Amino acid sequence: MSASQESVGFVGLGIMGRGMVKNLLDAGFSVCVWNRTAERTDPFVDAGATAGSDPSDVAAQSDIVITCVSDTPDVREVILGEAGVIEGVKSGSLVVDMSTISPQVTREIASRLSERGVHMLDAPISGGSEGAAKGTLSIMVGGDAAQVDRAMPAFQAMGKTITHVGPIGAGQTVKLVNQIVVVVNMLAVGEALLFAQAAGVDLQKTLDAITGGAAGSWMLSNRGPQVVARDWRPGFMIDLQQKDLRLALEAADEMGVPLLGTSTVFHLYRTLQRAGLGEEGNHGLVKALENLAGFEIGA
Repeated sequence: MSASQESVGFVGLGIMGRGMVKNLLDAGFSVCVWNRTAERTDPFVDAGATAGSDPSDVAAQSDIVITCVSDTPDVREVILGEAGVIEGVKSGSLVVDMSTISPQVTREIASRLSERGVHMLDAPISGGSEGAAKGTLSIMVGGDAAQVDRAMPAFQAMGKTITHVGPIGAGQTVKLVNQIVVVVNMLAVGEALLFAQAAGVDLQKTLDAITGGAAGSWMLSNRGPQVVARDWRPGFMIDLQQKDLRLALEAADEMGVPLLGTSTVFHLYRTLQRAGLGEEGNHGLVKALENLAGFEIGA
């Protein structure tokens, strides 16, 4: 670690956090980690990280504290709860929440931290487990520009496209915009592959033909082949995707914005969750379409 490089704490070693911490370590950062399931910290300690006893302890050892956990209540707990970040964080430090949560709760947490002289950014991420592992995440950042500059070396270790989108809470809003595009795109991919399957054309050649044209997208290129191969390993789990859609629909309801496609996907995912498929990848959306059609893609 260079003399000017700040130490980083990282709370949450889930499907995204694990790749992000590895890239921070590879970039030479001093990293202190904590996870609710303690054994998940072991590989990172072996790789040179230190382990905090709780989020408060991580915060006490770090200049910049990153949280990356599942949902709004989890972020509130690890930052504001008992033995949370707020109990150990030093005045002048920076808390960066890279989870996807409610924009309103983000602003409330930032206000609480500000009372302690602590800065906050909301910096949700997109790019799936692949992007987390490769350090190519898209990071949407809300907060003060000076703090964005401060966090930039850490962001650059974890992501490729880093965009300061506005004040605190704006990062979460833009992430929900991202999720709307992702799921409605996946609905289109699923319908298209179902159509191709019914017509009897070669599915791989179909993907080859359309991926580079006007229909091309990240979801088509990365999730289309998985659907054809019937590979449901998660880059991002249905359960987490559904949580994001709930946040988007709640915010849309408050603003009076119609989200027809997003709402449809939300209800299709609900049928898959009821079938016990919530831990499969979000491209498993096609299974809900298959259930309606009565036949499978790639089968």
